[in-house]
Amino acid sequence: MKKIDVFNHIWPKPFYDALVAHTGEMTDITMRSEKVPMMTNLDRRFEVMDMFGDYAQILSLASPPLELVADAAKAAELSRIGSDAMAELCGKYPDRFPGFIGTAPISSPDALVTESRRAVEELGAVGMQVYTHVNGRALDHADYLPFFQYMAEAGKPVWLHPARGEKFADYATEDRSEYEIWWTFGWPYETSAAMARLVFSGVFDRCPGLKVITHHAGGMVPYFEGRVGPGWDQMGKRTSGRDLGRVLSDLKRPHLDYFKDFYADTATFGSRRAIEHAVEFFGEDKVLFASDAPFDPEGGPMYIRETLACIEAANLTDAQRRKIYHDNAVALLGLDAAALA
Repeated sequence: MKKIDVFNHIWPKPFYDALVAHTGEMTDITMRSEKVPMMTNLDRRFEVMDMFGDYAQILSLASPPLELVADAAKAAELSRIGSDAMAELCGKYPDRFPGFIGTAPISSPDALVTESRRAVEELGAVGMQVYTHVNGRALDHADYLPFFQYMAEAGKPVWLHPARGEKFADYATEDRSEYEIWWTFGWPYETSAAMARLVFSGVFDRCPGLKVITHHAGGMVPYFEGRVGPGWDQMGKRTSGRDLGRVLSDLKRPHLDYFKDFYADTATFGSRRAIEHAVEFFGEDKVLFASDAPFDPEGGPMYIRETLACIEAANLTDAQRRKIYHDNAVALLGLDAAALA
């Protein structure tokens, strides 16, 4: 049985070359990515993977969000290059890379669905990645509904990656976030806010069967189940000047049910408790092994090693661990079970 890492990141050489040609010098979070050998060096990636025995990766592009660094046309081009390059790696090394996640060019109305369709139906992508907002616009905007409708119809999951940078200040009187608070606390908040917008705007009711995988064990949601559930039962009672009372009644099901419909990964930076909370909240069939490699102080192996250790130490049965490591990914992503046995 292979352990299937469903959310780790890569810059395949054709994509990396195209990104550098477009953006020039890397800065901030992309500067860090560029300095991690495993991100662009396939030999180093294989060395790290070999440390963990029966271990495989579902590939996805690392940040930045394409819409952050390029206009709509260029974002679509970078999306195509990334998907083509990852599909080639999967075809060449199927034992190591049984699948890849395309990155949707969400800022391009013309290419959003067509490129997602091409990645899924022609290249074999197991799903598509989007970020928690699109240059400050929420994912429940009407422009993005056709994408979610297509993904639901295709039966392929959407990976939800947080996005927030230093320019998102911690306080209104400041012009930047200090101490990398934008990452430590900002990213879990981004994930949770995006989840809430998808739920309360009715996207799941409009897109029956939509599956969304949240990064980092569902952000803040599992830890704040009381506020998310009973707390939001009182939506509208804290707000004057707007009638929010109909939001809950317009949903087809209790709102907490929708939050429990999300999937979550185990990329928690060595937090056993976070993984246990995710399993308790989302259920053992909706949590998937992911490491977030290679973004650790050792350039890849640490996050994989620590995540495996957390899963092994967690209060889980062997059957639950098998689901998290393997079975849930095979079922959700439509992978070849025999090849990954």
